[in-house]
Amino acid sequence: MAKTNNWEPLIRRMELLMRLKSFPVGFKMLTNKDDLSTIAYLRRPSHKVTLCQLISQVRNADWTVGADLDDFIGPVCPSIIGLCESPPECTDGTFRSIVWTQTRQDAIQFESAIQRLPMNKYEAVALAPLVYNPFDPDIVLIYANPAQMMLLINALQFENYQVMEFFCVGESSCSDAIARCYLTQKPSLTIPCYGERRYGHASDDELVMAIPTQDMTRALKGLEVLYRRGIRYPVSTAGAELDLTPAFPGAYSGIDQIRAVRGNDRRLLLGVTGTIASGKTTVAQMLADRGAYTIDFDQIARQVVEPGQQAYTQIVDYFGKQVLQKDKTLHRQKLSDIVFCDLEKRKKLESFTHPQIALNFVAQLEKITQKDPDAIIQVVVPLMIEQNLQYLFHKLLVVYIPQDALTQRLMKRNNIAQDEALKLINSQISIDEKRGYADFVIDNGKDLDFTQKQVDELWDTLINIQKK
Repeated sequence: MAKTNNWEPLIRRMELLMRLKSFPVGFKMLTNKDDLSTIAYLRRPSHKVTLCQLISQVRNADWTVGADLDDFIGPVCPSIIGLCESPPECTDGTFRSIVWTQTRQDAIQFESAIQRLPMNKYEAVALAPLVYNPFDPDIVLIYANPAQMMLLINALQFENYQVMEFFCVGESSCSDAIARCYLTQKPSLTIPCYGERRYGHASDDELVMAIPTQDMTRALKGLEVLYRRGIRYPVSTAGAELDLTPAFPGAYSGIDQIRAVRGNDRRLLLGVTGTIASGKTTVAQMLADRGAYTIDFDQIARQVVEPGQQAYTQIVDYFGKQVLQKDKTLHRQKLSDIVFCDLEKRKKLESFTHPQIALNFVAQLEKITQKDPDAIIQVVVPLMIEQNLQYLFHKLLVVYIPQDALTQRLMKRNNIAQDEALKLINSQISIDEKRGYADFVIDNGKDLDFTQKQVDELWDTLINIQKK
């Protein structure tokens, strides 16, 4: 069976970020049951089985399995995945009323609520640990506890937000997860039913989510971003009886900071970012020429570490005189080399500089807006997304340049080899990911006239926004 994707890197990373206890299950419906024989290492049942048994064999026993209609115990499971019709004993309410409902009428309503794949389309089903690239699945089943699942929900909602709906028709979690996911092509979350716990060995604390394969990359991207922002599993707890102020995320406790930055006048704050060598300075100068005020975080960062400044003293005390040049100014390259691969030291450096940068930034804002309450102010922050500062601004501009052109430009500008340029580029969030945050994008990959035209259009747009 042809395979087009390498799922291993994505699944390995997801397993690590979520601390999953069992394998994500690749699930594929086959229109021809003979295709089962083309799947490497696939095992066929030696006796009649339920669908939840097959799932358990994959996620807990590390097997690749497949089945057609003849392999299932009765019609209940295969009728949900379109391998046979639901029998009359089910549709007339008899079957469900034996155990699960008081009357046949209740059971008929139960049956009508069960989602099913269409008949006469599929002949077999294949399941496997997706990490082994057995085939390109239709959907992926992930079993996790509520805390892990909440993280996955947050990840899926990070981009192109939608409400995550929970479904539970009752005793049919394969319908709630698998069939509903197929039919809606959206992630489907449910609680494993009694049968799946008894025969499929789902744990007391487990939920199950079926995810269309096209959403798996989005899920991992969300997990990665949340991880960078400190949202991780296991969840670290703070005492219910304690003052939580020190443990509260800045995005929540910093409401006063947001208000201080955005003000209560008619200022319009445009955050400007990009990646290294994308041309942020060029675009910022073009906007300044048209009347925008400019605050540059790189300039502020240099000012707060000048000799005599508080951050300068803290840096020298912590890192020692090795980070000083002969004239007693900071040796920025040496300091950068020290913290580049040492997360603890980088965070320590940021604890010295970031508070001073914030104070300087707010002071510059107030100076500008006291003079011009209607100011359009561009704030150039190279690592805005990496530092999660984008929420401070009314609008966000990303200066974009394609990866290949970016690499060549950086090699020429810094006179460095390609591998070194790529190392610098890859140390930041990719420019394509940053585009996803943008209200406006300037493509700076061509000539200056092309960029100027886009800046003209952007400036007109900003003026119109300011007038509203």
